[in-house]
Amino acid sequence: MKGFLIGLIVGLLLVPIGAVFYFHFGHPPVAVADPSFPMEQQVVHVPLNARIDAEAPKNAPIEPSPVNLQAGALIYRQQCAACHGLYPTASSFGGSMYPDAPQLWSPHGHGVVGVSDDPPGETFWKVDNGIRLTGMPSFRKILNPTQEWQVSLLLANADKPLPSDTLYLLQQPLYAQVTPPSSGSASATPAATTEGAK
Repeated sequence: MKGFLIGLIVGLLLVPIGAVFYFHFGHPPVAVADPSFPMEQQVVHVPLNARIDAEAPKNAPIEPSPVNLQAGALIYRQQCAACHGLYPTASSFGGSMYPDAPQLWSPHGHGVVGVSDDPPGETFWKVDNGIRLTGMPSFRKILNPTQEWQVSLLLANADKPLPSDTLYLLQQPLYAQVTPPSSGSASATPAATTEGAK
């Protein structure tokens, strides 16, 4: 019995000591080009999804009106497009991040465009809180809650027809100085035009 207890104690001590040696002298995957750590995505996604399920707002306090969608498009251009792409152009470096920055105007499976299949509250949570070790910042101190909802509602409607002035803002080159056109009556569906640009 005494030998068993000694062995158990030694074994318990070896685990943290081995971990310290591995992270200090080994080659843990810290570079983007490194292969994934075993179970890395599961370790991250399980608590992330649980946190979002518990905290994400269930209802948006504003409507996806043309005014809010246009405001969301302006915010998206300024804060999101460099990593997440424009309509229908993918980001030049979003795919070289780890994990890849989702291209939010690219269709993927069953007509879904970007995160249009996620509830707006889930996108709002991600915009507001950010996600550690992904490159996704928290915009809580950059945007006010209304602005966060405007961009979240824009992305929730990425698979639906958008007002022409909103679409115009999303189609212009990233670093172009743009102002919305005054008309804004017609609409077009991102999924229809982005299919070939994926």
